[in-house]
Amino acid sequence: MFHVELRQFPHLARAFNLPRDELETRILGPWVRGDPVELNDRRWAPDRAKLTIYEGRALATDEIGMGRGWANAARTGEDVTTRLVAEAERSLKAPSALVELKQRLLKRCGEAPVGLNDVVELSGSDGRQRASERLADAEQAVWELLHEGRVRLIREGRFLEREQWQPALLSWASWSGEGSAASGKGLAVASAEAS
Repeated sequence: MFHVELRQFPHLARAFNLPRDELETRILGPWVRGDPVELNDRRWAPDRAKLTIYEGRALATDEIGMGRGWANAARTGEDVTTRLVAEAERSLKAPSALVELKQRLLKRCGEAPVGLNDVVELSGSDGRQRASERLADAEQAVWELLHEGRVRLIREGRFLEREQWQPALLSWASWSGEGSAASGKGLAVASAEAS
């Protein structure tokens, strides 16, 4: 779940327990397009307001009441503002290449798990040669598909839990092909429908 704060002195608005799709539609989409964000009967201009997003567990009603919500969101969650805004900006700038990569990856995952090093290879099938761009696109596609619930990460025949995604995807060993998906030792992406 996502918890959002918009701040423009002297005003402040917060929203708790937003699912990813609502966060993208109500907050991130307008924010990266430069459109005002509507929250708590106010319009927040991206060029004047400050946005903060925490990702964490859903907060119970008693954890939000009496002004404790934001402290609990910060204590139990992770500040993902920079990452999510960057992802949204990227999707806005070059959606077609990323959409195509996600579609190719889903098709391959439907046949068999795909090693992360193979995802990088897939990302280069559009003719771009820079390794950094290919790796960034591969990582973005996997992150988005994971958050959309369309794929799962698998290692040694076991699916990784959500809290294991980030450390696994930030490890160079995961992307370099150490161990292979075919042998079951490497990190791979599998269709969520296969689980």
